[in-house]
Amino acid sequence: MQITRTSMLTKITRTLNLNVTQQQLDNYANGVLLQNAFPNLTPSEREFIKSGITDGEWKSFEEGY
Repeated sequence: MQITRTSMLTKITRTLNLNVTQQQLDNYANGVLLQNAFPNLTPSEREFIKSGITDGEWKSFEEGY
């Protein structure tokens, strides 16, 4: 499913194709913990759903400090 998020770090909007269902997204929106709603995703993919931040952004951010 195409998931679009705006990064909390850079404010850049990106879309990723993630292996999630509408039911999983609904569960998360209704308060199910991220790791429980999306057990099949990697931590990076879950972070994207939560904050819109990609691995590349984290690396750039960390290298800047």
